[in-house]
Amino acid sequence: MDVLKKVPVREQEPAVRAKNFEEVCLGYNEEEAVKEAERCLNCKNAQCIKGCPVAIDIPGFVSQIKEGEFEKAYEVISEASALPAVCGRVCPQESQCEGKCIRGFKGEPVSIGKLERFTADWAREHGIVPKKNKNGNGRKVAVIGSGPAGLTCAGDLARMGYDVTIFEALHEPGGVLIYGIPEFRLPKDDVVAKEVDNVKALGVKIETNVVIGKATTIDELMENEGFEAVFIGSGAGLPRFMGIPGEQANGVFSANEFLTRNNLMKAFQEDYDTPIMKGKKVAVVGGGNVAMDAARTALRLGAEVHIVYRRSEAELPARVEEVHHAKEEGIIFNLLTNPVEILVDDNGWVKGMTCIKMELGEPDESGRRSPVEVKGSEFEIELDTVIMSLGTSPNPLISSTTKGLDTNRRKCIVANEEDGATSKPGVFAGGDAVTGAATVILAMGAGKAAAQGIHEYLSNK
Repeated sequence: MDVLKKVPVREQEPAVRAKNFEEVCLGYNEEEAVKEAERCLNCKNAQCIKGCPVAIDIPGFVSQIKEGEFEKAYEVISEASALPAVCGRVCPQESQCEGKCIRGFKGEPVSIGKLERFTADWAREHGIVPKKNKNGNGRKVAVIGSGPAGLTCAGDLARMGYDVTIFEALHEPGGVLIYGIPEFRLPKDDVVAKEVDNVKALGVKIETNVVIGKATTIDELMENEGFEAVFIGSGAGLPRFMGIPGEQANGVFSANEFLTRNNLMKAFQEDYDTPIMKGKKVAVVGGGNVAMDAARTALRLGAEVHIVYRRSEAELPARVEEVHHAKEEGIIFNLLTNPVEILVDDNGWVKGMTCIKMELGEPDESGRRSPVEVKGSEFEIELDTVIMSLGTSPNPLISSTTKGLDTNRRKCIVANEEDGATSKPGVFAGGDAVTGAATVILAMGAGKAAAQGIHEYLSNK
């Protein structure tokens, strides 16, 4: 065994998976997991933990895998994370825990994410669930949103003994894990639903179809329903658009709508009441993970798909693994390219897009080189569908219906990074509702910090 290289992970062949919605990565079996765990140096000053937003004891659970003690490995992870099967699949480990792995300095880092996934899957397959705290304190906390931030905050508070209720606007819990991430990356029934069940097993109650700001407000929850603290983890579901001509045409989607209708509502099914249009030639504008998800979904629906992104491949914000998988599956990348107009036929439907070539100038405030238009380089792409994946913002419904809750110019709720406290006493917030669209694991980290902040607040109240 070459200790400098990761144990390879089995995957569906690109030509096969491009035509189905089954999970691309097949994960490790027991033998492969043990071999990969044996590559861990078990560092005393483990840098990998510092790279994990929820501070999982990585050497601790990996050492248990080495010994074949998979249930103990799951217990170690569960002390820090409520969603290990999710994190093992969608976290950007390459820039977090694995990015700090000492083994990676003279070879490939330990495949921490795939080992976390293996551990969580093994526990699920063997019927192992987190243990409920039987010593409840009777104090009520409300959590708004059942995405990664809300589930993490609720799970941690339940372990501390709090009586926690999650209020979810949609008809299924899971937030972005359900509506935003496709089945081929994150199976819904086998993974997300089971992770939600684990949070319920801790004693957390979940009420769906409750839109906070419409059905009730945060003020009413605290004044009339006996909730002593509230955590806002409502995410960022309001899509952004470019504001270019033709953007209101039929056949233009936000990535949020396109993915929600496919992932949550199964609108790709022929017998669905309002089926989604299956484009034959689709352009996805953007370069993040959501853009890759939308592009790979459209491909599986039978389209020729182009990613249109104004910077070069080096600046793509999507995970390297997602870009690699997209290329393998046949997604066409039109890089250093920016749309300037969506072309519309006489019936109001998309028929193409005018783009202009770009070149990279000086770095902007994010450190990425700013794209500059190349004059006279306009060209047209023939299309029937355009999916805009330019990021999202928080819906202002909650902030506009809650007295004394400060927001910034981007309509994000203002909250302390350390404990999630907002300007309104007893109200905490975290995840995309505070930062704008970010990663699952950062939202979980914010939920974890807020749970501790709520505990300290109520302990001192």
